[in-house]
Amino acid sequence: MELSWILLFSIIHRYARGQGVYAPANAQIVHSGAACNVKEDNISERIYTIKEGDTMVLQCIVKGHPRPQVRWTKTAGSASEKFQETSIYNETLRIKAIQRVQGGRYYCKADNGVGVAAIKSIRVDVQYLDKPVLTVHQTISDVRGSYYQEKTVFLRCTVNSNPPARFIWKRGNTPIEQSKDNGVDIYEPLYTQGETKVLKLKNLRSRDFADYACQVSVRNVCEIQDKSVTFRLTNATAPPALRLSVNETLVVDPGQDVLMICEVTAGFPAPTVTWSRYPGPMPLSAQVRGASLLLRSVTATDAGFYNCTAVNNVGNPARRYVSLIVRTMSNLTFQITPDSNKDSESIQMGRDLKLSCHVDASPQDKVNYTWFKNGAPVYNSDSLILLRSDPDMAPGTSSLEIVDMKFRDLATYSCMANFPGSRVAELRVDVNISLTSVTPPILTVPAGFQVVSVREGGNAELLCVVDGKPQPPLLWSRADKDLLMPSGKPVEETRGGPLRLTNVTRDMMGPYRCQTAPYNGLNIKRREAQVQLNVQYSPILDPVFQDVRSRNYQMVALRCAVLRSYPPRLTNVRWFRNGEAVRMAPPDLKETPELRFKLDPTSNGSYEGRVSNAAGTSTCTFDVSARPYSAEFYYDTPNPIRTMKGNYSYTLQWTQKEPAATDPVIGYWVNVRESKQSVLSKQIDLKGVEPVKGVLLSYVITDLRIPVSYEVRLAPITTYSTGDYITRIIQYSEPYTYPRPSDRMCGFEDERICGFYQDTSDTFDWTRQNHLTQNPKRSPNTGPETDRSGTKEGYYMYIEASRPRAAGDKARLVSPLFNVSSERGPKGSARVPYCVSFFYHMKGKHIGTLNVMLRVKSIASVDSVVWNKAGHQGPTWNKALFNISPSGPFQIVFEGIRGPSFEGDIAIDDVSITRGKCRPGDMATSAVATGGSASLHPLPLASRLTFALCCVLLLLYR
Repeated sequence: MELSWILLFSIIHRYARGQGVYAPANAQIVHSGAACNVKEDNISERIYTIKEGDTMVLQCIVKGHPRPQVRWTKTAGSASEKFQETSIYNETLRIKAIQRVQGGRYYCKADNGVGVAAIKSIRVDVQYLDKPVLTVHQTISDVRGSYYQEKTVFLRCTVNSNPPARFIWKRGNTPIEQSKDNGVDIYEPLYTQGETKVLKLKNLRSRDFADYACQVSVRNVCEIQDKSVTFRLTNATAPPALRLSVNETLVVDPGQDVLMICEVTAGFPAPTVTWSRYPGPMPLSAQVRGASLLLRSVTATDAGFYNCTAVNNVGNPARRYVSLIVRTMSNLTFQITPDSNKDSESIQMGRDLKLSCHVDASPQDKVNYTWFKNGAPVYNSDSLILLRSDPDMAPGTSSLEIVDMKFRDLATYSCMANFPGSRVAELRVDVNISLTSVTPPILTVPAGFQVVSVREGGNAELLCVVDGKPQPPLLWSRADKDLLMPSGKPVEETRGGPLRLTNVTRDMMGPYRCQTAPYNGLNIKRREAQVQLNVQYSPILDPVFQDVRSRNYQMVALRCAVLRSYPPRLTNVRWFRNGEAVRMAPPDLKETPELRFKLDPTSNGSYEGRVSNAAGTSTCTFDVSARPYSAEFYYDTPNPIRTMKGNYSYTLQWTQKEPAATDPVIGYWVNVRESKQSVLSKQIDLKGVEPVKGVLLSYVITDLRIPVSYEVRLAPITTYSTGDYITRIIQYSEPYTYPRPSDRMCGFEDERICGFYQDTSDTFDWTRQNHLTQNPKRSPNTGPETDRSGTKEGYYMYIEASRPRAAGDKARLVSPLFNVSSERGPKGSARVPYCVSFFYHMKGKHIGTLNVMLRVKSIASVDSVVWNKAGHQGPTWNKALFNISPSGPFQIVFEGIRGPSFEGDIAIDDVSITRGKCRPGDMATSAVATGGSASLHPLPLASRLTFALCCVLLLLYR
């Protein structure tokens, strides 16, 4: 009854739409993945349940013309990266090894630009059960004395699962029920949302020292088995404790070996010790042996925090940290600070002067600075004051203050930085202090360098010149603080030379700031200047290409819009037709470039608008013609129809794209080819009826030979021209009806394998093979030695179970699409029976499953299993045959599922699909379907009445 009403609705819907353009409709989501269950909940919501790690396949089935574009989106759960990697713009959404974070609501949205988009959703519930974690605790007040003697103990069991798990506590093998034992209490802590159960042992008794098991179950949903964890409670049970062999802060020289040991001082059961590092992973040189960690020849990159953790599931884990610091020194700089109280920028006698010295080091606070004057060590005095850590400077900076400067203080001062007792080399910088050696910097931009212009893709040099003693470095940055330098850094340093930029792009255009650095020179107010970088590029035009169609003898306007250009001033605009210049009045360079002309049969062609500025020329291209747009085949054309002559006919259906844009379409050329030879070439005359946008046109092609396929080409015609051809392949295939058994079997002897093809939604492919093409290293004790007929030269199809195949991997081989004959079935049945016959070989101790599925073409092409076998079936070929009664065009799918290991090759051969029921004699001698043959039954009375009503309504509508 339901099927009849669906048929009635689809027929009325098609005719009501005029067989033309219509919005997406009848959207539905079907599944073909490893679903555990698909059900409707209390609010009529579809829920797709799947086990974590399985493959989810959702297919969005939708009707509409033009063919709708489908896009998948998701809400709830996590925005998983794995979902983003899937093909979300196809009708089929496939997610391998689905994870729990990928659960949520999935939407398929179909849109073809007509009417309202069709949207359908399904909720995906990913189910899982982790192994539980059992930890043991006691109350804080019970810490005194022996750990568990006459104390209260809590056994906490935690698990992650979906749906919520059921907990069972056992002492030994006996379940614990608190109603039968006053010494225990089982409860769920607050705020744990069913993920934790606690077993409380009150005032430990001697019998409480035993093995405890926490068993969790999700009641076998998705065939998820129960899991459990066991803990032995004794009077010696104790939490872990650790002791480090090194200080918590460990400073070493580069190249040194470092050994750190976490000694376990307490804990029963024996704790497990692990090492980790933050930030980043362990160094490649790290060697972990139990509680010891050895780092060979450490470098600066090995520095960080090393964490030692001991766990035995009793109490809290014990942790110890080691902060490893590797000594390094680099980039020793100095600063000269005139008397800041007097706001001076030069050295003056009688005023104070400060010399500062800084080195980037690790650890910064362990650096030792030594000052020298003309080679002699400097000591604190009334005129020279040493500051170990200058509070006015960056941390770790040492300063030497010269008080009330005299001529005797004019000298060469040296600052030396080192780590006392370390092998790290010392660093030294010299500063010459005299009346002529120190002068304030002067920063200028040379004339002609204030603005630098360069063409895109070229190189540029930005120049700022600094004079002064000592000459400080220059720091370059973008004037816009939100922009980074081309190198990706916020600041770049140059010493005395220009800033060089290569392969300049338009994004680099703008002002750049140069300023003096406060180090390696006078520590005074920074000098700064700006340089403008202009990047020249040719105009950016819209459109780059456009196909322009128009009726003859109408005005056509071609416009080349300038989106961006530098310099913005245009220098020239020229138009060309087929490479030759078009004569026209001088264009107004301030207006949008445009060419206007009247289209006629002589002015068709390719037009170019060439727009130039000082940087170059860009082009807009227009293909202008009065040729009609191509037709568009209707994708859901009805199936070919068999005729009495043994031939078939095909109803070609199409729509005309934008029929009003050009001269009226008066007809179509239709050309039918067989093996590139034309068998039909005819002009279809529309007899003055112009096509209407979206309305289907049709033409019946007759006398096509079964089972030959043909290439059909179609092109629209106007009074002046013919449009482009569009092409589609039509074919008719029907189950083999030849009288001799040898003719109607497919033995896979030809490389084309009788039109069978590999399913793209499976895990791997079937392989065509014979004895001569077998891999000499193939697995023994599995697979056939010959084909079904016993010849080594004969071919068959098989699945290879060796690596990299894994248990559960699937391979699907799909037959051609077979059309159902127009004849009726026996005794008035509306369906014609067909007999499916084949031979299978399933030898090996790891054989998986062979499924045969019937795939019927309809709104949703869903596979149904009609035959299957699993496990070892002996060393010979076995025959299987069964009946099917498909309701429409159908395909047969052979699905091989890999077993637990490599001795699991499955093979098939000599496939036959014939019209009519299988003969009783063959049925008795064959391995008949475990799923049974599809028996035929007359339609119920209600269904026949509905079908009659459908026909009446159809006639009334027409």
